[in-house]
Amino acid sequence: MKLQVINSPFNEEQVKLLNELLPKLTGEQKIWLNGYLSAPLTTLDTVVEEAVLSVVPETKTVTLLYGSQTGNSQGLAEKYAAALKANDIEVTVTSLAKFKPNNLKKITNLLLVVSTHGEGEPPDQAIQFYEFLHSKRAPKLEHLHFSVLALGDSSYEFFCKTGQDFDAQFEKLGAKRIVSRTDCDVDYDEPAAKWFTAVQQALLQQSDTKIVSNATPLLEAEATYSRKHPYYAEVLENINLNGRGSNKETRHIELSIEGANLHFEPGDSIGILPENDDSLVDALITALQFHPQTAVTVFEESMQLKEALQKKLEITVLSKPLLQKISAFTVHKALAELCESATAWKDYARGRDLLDVVEDFAPFTWDAQQFVALLRKIPARLYSIASSQLANSDEVHLTIGKVSYETAGRKRLGVCSGSIAERIQVGDTVPIYVHKNPNFRLPEQADTPIIMIGAGTGVAPYRAFLEQREEVGITGNSWLIFGDQHFVTDFLYQTDWQRWLASGTLAQMDVAFSRDTDKKVYVQHKILEKAQVFYKWLEQGAVIYVCGDEKSMAADVDQTICRIIEQQGHKTPEEAKAYINDLKQQKRYQRDVY
Repeated sequence: MKLQVINSPFNEEQVKLLNELLPKLTGEQKIWLNGYLSAPLTTLDTVVEEAVLSVVPETKTVTLLYGSQTGNSQGLAEKYAAALKANDIEVTVTSLAKFKPNNLKKITNLLLVVSTHGEGEPPDQAIQFYEFLHSKRAPKLEHLHFSVLALGDSSYEFFCKTGQDFDAQFEKLGAKRIVSRTDCDVDYDEPAAKWFTAVQQALLQQSDTKIVSNATPLLEAEATYSRKHPYYAEVLENINLNGRGSNKETRHIELSIEGANLHFEPGDSIGILPENDDSLVDALITALQFHPQTAVTVFEESMQLKEALQKKLEITVLSKPLLQKISAFTVHKALAELCESATAWKDYARGRDLLDVVEDFAPFTWDAQQFVALLRKIPARLYSIASSQLANSDEVHLTIGKVSYETAGRKRLGVCSGSIAERIQVGDTVPIYVHKNPNFRLPEQADTPIIMIGAGTGVAPYRAFLEQREEVGITGNSWLIFGDQHFVTDFLYQTDWQRWLASGTLAQMDVAFSRDTDKKVYVQHKILEKAQVFYKWLEQGAVIYVCGDEKSMAADVDQTICRIIEQQGHKTPEEAKAYINDLKQQKRYQRDVY
C-alpha cells in the first residue's frame, strides 16, 4: 500500500516516513496497527486529530515462467496467467529462455510450469536457466515465494525430474513455497487444475480480493474440441508410402475436419486417442482369470472390465512405478528384486507389456478393481501435421510410422500406429484434437532462411512448412536434409519435394539413405559434408529445425552442428555451446523430437 499526498493531513516528511514503513509491515502488524488507530483518541499515546489515511490497496504481482518442449507447459502458463489477471493480480508470463536469471532478485512471487524432456533433462528453452540456478552464480532467494508445477511421463524412469530439481534448488537457495510441488503425468489436466486452485487461493487469502467466479472457465475452453472432448474425423485416405520390399510401413493419413472449426499452424500436431487391440485385451483378461463383464470403476466412471482395458487404460507400457505396485500383489519375490536393480527392470520392460507380467509372475492376490486402480489412462499419441490449412482447409494430413516388433515369441504392435495400419479403413472415424506447438514455427519474417532436418516420419512438418510457403508465394532460402533407409522404397513424399524444387519453393535438398551402401550415411553426415554452406546459412540468420528420433538422430545432429560451429567459426567448445544457446534463445534452433 502507498499513502497518497492528496487530501492527506500529513506533511511531505511524514508521508515519506509512512511510505517507508508500510511496505515493511507484515499482515499481522497491519491488522494490529489498524486496530490501534481505530481505538478511542484518548487511549492513544500519540494523538493524531481526525487523521484519515487515504491508501491504495496492495496489489499482488506474480511472475509466471514456463519451460516447454512441445507446448503443454506454455499453454497451461498462459491460461493460468489469464485467470490470475481476471482476479486483479498483476502477472508477467514468459519463457525461461527469455527470462533474465538476475531478475530473480527483483520478484517476490514466482510460479514455474516446466516439463521434463527425455531421460530427466530440461526442455531446450529451460537449459540456460537450469544451469544458472544450479551454478555458484545463483543468488540467495530468501525473499522469494514460489511454487512448481512439473509435467512429465511416468513411463520414463526420471519422471518429472526437471520440476523436482527446480523445486529442490529454489528451497536450497532460501525460497519459500507458496504451495507444494505437483507432479503431473501425461493426463495432467486435473492435477494441474488442483495445483493452480491452491496457488490462486494462497495468493489471494491475505488480500481483500475474492476469486472471480467465472475465472476458472478461462482454463477450460479455448476450442470446441480438446483432448477431453475430441472430434471424430472421417478417414479420407490411408495409404502406405513405402514401396514393396521396404522394412518399414509408413501411413499417409488424410482426415476430414470439414465443419469442425479446428485451427492449426505448420508445426502443430494432431493428438489421436487410441484404443488397445481387442485380441490383446482378451488375452490379458484370460490370463488374469477375470470375467470381461466384471463391473469396475475407472476415473469415477462405472463400466465393464473389457471396456476399461480396451478404451481407458494403458496396458502396453511397463514403467518402474507400475512394476513396483504390481509386486505388492504377487508372492513371487523375483518381481520386487527386479525393481531393485537399476538395469534389470529396464531389460525386462523393454518390448514387453502387461500380459507378459501377468503370465510371468502369477498368481496375484488382487481383484479386478484393485488391478485397474494400478493403471493409468491411455495417453494420446501426437503426430506432426503434414499439411497446411491454407492449402487444405477441410483436411489434415498425418505421417504415421507403424511400430511392429517381436519380443519373447510374440508379435507386438504400436497401440495407435498398429491400429492405423491394420484396422482403420477409409470411412472410419478417429477421435482427434489439435495440439499447439508454439516452439516449432516458421519464422515471422518470410525471407528468413530455413534449414529443415529430419529422418523418416520426422519429415512430416516440413511438408506442412513448404505447402504453407507455396500457398503464400515464398520462394528460395529453404533447405531440406532428409534421411531414411532406401532410396527406392523409403523416399517419403518424393514427388512433393521434386515439385517444390522445380518451382523454387524448396531451394536445396540433400538426402541420406543409410542402407543403400556398405557405409551407413545419415543426415548428420550430409550436414558435415556441407559444413561451410551450413555455417554460412547460420551466419545469414537461418533457422534450424530438427524433427524425429531424439536418442539417435537428434542427438547426433546436435553434436554435428556444434562441431561445425567450432570448426567453421573458429570457436572453442565453450564458445560453440554459447552460440547454440543463443540460437535457441532467438528461436533459431527449434526441435520437435520424441
